[in-house]
Amino acid sequence: MFVSMIFFMLYGFPVAFSLGAVGLTFGIIGVVTGHFPEAFLAALPHRVFGILSNDILLAIPFFTLMGAILERAKLAEDLLEGMGKLFGSIPGGLAYAVIIVGALLGAVTGTVAASVLTMGVISLPIMLRYGYNQRLATGVIAASGTIAQLIPPSLVLVVLADQLGRSVGDLYKGALLPASVQVALFLLFVLGVSIVRPKLMPPLPKEIRGDLNLRLVAQVLIGIVPVLVLMFLVLGTIFLGLATPTESGALGVVGALLLAAANRRLTFGLLGEAMARTAQLTSMVIFILIGATVFTLVFQGMDGGRWIEHLLDQLPGGQIGFLIFVNLFIFFLAFFLDFFEIAFIVIPLLAPAAENLGIDLVWFGVLICINLQTSFMHPPFGFALFYLRSIAPKEVRTKQIYLGAIPWLGLQLTLVAIVIFSPGLVTSMLKRGPMVDPSTVQIVTPGVGGLAGGLGGGLGQPGSLGQLGQPGALGQPGALGQPAPAQPDAGGASDSSATAPGTPPPVGLGQPGGLGVPPGLQAPAPSP
Repeated sequence: MFVSMIFFMLYGFPVAFSLGAVGLTFGIIGVVTGHFPEAFLAALPHRVFGILSNDILLAIPFFTLMGAILERAKLAEDLLEGMGKLFGSIPGGLAYAVIIVGALLGAVTGTVAASVLTMGVISLPIMLRYGYNQRLATGVIAASGTIAQLIPPSLVLVVLADQLGRSVGDLYKGALLPASVQVALFLLFVLGVSIVRPKLMPPLPKEIRGDLNLRLVAQVLIGIVPVLVLMFLVLGTIFLGLATPTESGALGVVGALLLAAANRRLTFGLLGEAMARTAQLTSMVIFILIGATVFTLVFQGMDGGRWIEHLLDQLPGGQIGFLIFVNLFIFFLAFFLDFFEIAFIVIPLLAPAAENLGIDLVWFGVLICINLQTSFMHPPFGFALFYLRSIAPKEVRTKQIYLGAIPWLGLQLTLVAIVIFSPGLVTSMLKRGPMVDPSTVQIVTPGVGGLAGGLGGGLGQPGSLGQLGQPGALGQPGALGQPAPAQPDAGGASDSSATAPGTPPPVGLGQPGGLGVPPGLQAPAPSP
C-alpha cells in the first residue's frame, strides 16, 4: 500500500485522491482474497461524516482566515520597520528584528506563507542593499517564518491534537517553552555570527535607521500592542479556559477585522481574497483527511497497525530509541510528503505504539511538530524556500537560498534532540493531577463493631453466631471463631437446657457485644 501510494504521488496524481484510490483498491483485493472483512467498509460513511462535523477541525478555517486578513492588511509592515530601526545600529540588527517579528507574526497568524512573504518583501531588499550575505539573509527569513508551525496557534498542532486524541489547549501549552527555546537558538546563532564574522551582517547606516529616541520606541510599541491584544484573544482565552480553540479562532477573526479596519485597510477586495484563500486551504485539508481515512481504514483492517506496533515495540533503547527512530523516519519522510499528509497518514499508526511505551502523547505531538518544521526548510518540498524564491530578487540564485537554509535546519534538529532528552520542556506547562499507581490501591470497607467479628467467627464454626435475641451494645467487637457463652436466666443460673444436645444453636445476629435484636423481635424462651 505504501509503495503504491508513493508511486501515485510521484506520478503527479493529487495526494487526496491517491490515498483514496489506493485504499479502495487494496480493500477490494483484501475482500476477494479474504484478508479484509467487507464489514469494515460500512464504517467509511460514518468516518467521513465525523470529519465534516469535527468541531476541532473547525479551528483551521478560523485561524487561516485570521492570518489571511492580517497578511493582506499589512499589519506587520510598521512593526518590522520599527524593529529594524530599533536594532539597526548593531551588527545583525535586521536579523534580530526578523526573528522577533517572525515569532510575533507566528503567534497571530499561525501560517508560514504569511510570515515568509511579509518579511521577505519588506526586509530582504534592505538586507541585500546594505551588505548582508545572501545565504544569511534568505536563511534567517525562511527559518523565522517556520516558527509559525510551532508557536501557537499553529495549524499543525490543531491537526496533531485531532489525530492523537488530545486537547488542542494542552498541545498549545506544551509548545510554548519549545517555541521560546527555538527563538533563543536563532538569536544566539545570529549573535555568534555577528561576533565571529560581523561583515556578513553589518549595521544599518544612521541615515536609514535614524535616531534612537522616544518617537521610535513609541512607533515600535504602537505596532506591538495590537499584536499582543490579538495574542490574548487567541491564546489567553484558551489557556484561561474561557474559550475552546474553535471559539478563540472566531475571536481572532473578529480581532483581525477590527485591526484591519483601524488601519483603514479593510475592504471587500481584501475580504474576498482572504475568504478564497481560506476556502482553498480548508478544502485541501478536508480532502486529504478523507483520503487518508480511506487508506488507514483498510490498512488497519488488514492488521497493518498491529504489525507496525509490534515492529516498533522491538526497537532497542525503550522510549528514547523509539523517539529517535520515529523522528529520523519522519525527517526523511518529509522530503516527499507534506506535513498534512504525514499527520493524517503516519501519526495514527505511530500513536498506539508510543502510548504502549508510556510516552506522553502531548510530548510526542509537540516533538513531531518541531520535526515537521524541517519539511519547510529542505528540498524538494521546502515551501518556505519556494515562498522566498517567489519574492527574492533575480540576483539571488536558488542555490544560495537552499545553502542558506542548512544551518537553520541544524538548529531545528537541535531543538528536536533537546526535547527528546528534556521532556519537561513540554510537560511542565501542563496541569496534571496526582499520579497514583493502581497496583498500590487498597479498598477497605470499615466494619460496624461486632458485625464484622460475628461474620468472621461464623465462617466454619457452628454455634459462634450467638443466640437469638441477646441484646448487645454497638461497637463491641465479637469473638472470632469462639462459641457463644451460655446466658444466665433471671435467677442468675446458667440455663444449660436452652439448647438440646445434638441440635444446632439458634442463629442470632452477632456475638454478645455485637448487633443485638430489639426485645420486640426476640423469640420465646424455650420451656425447661
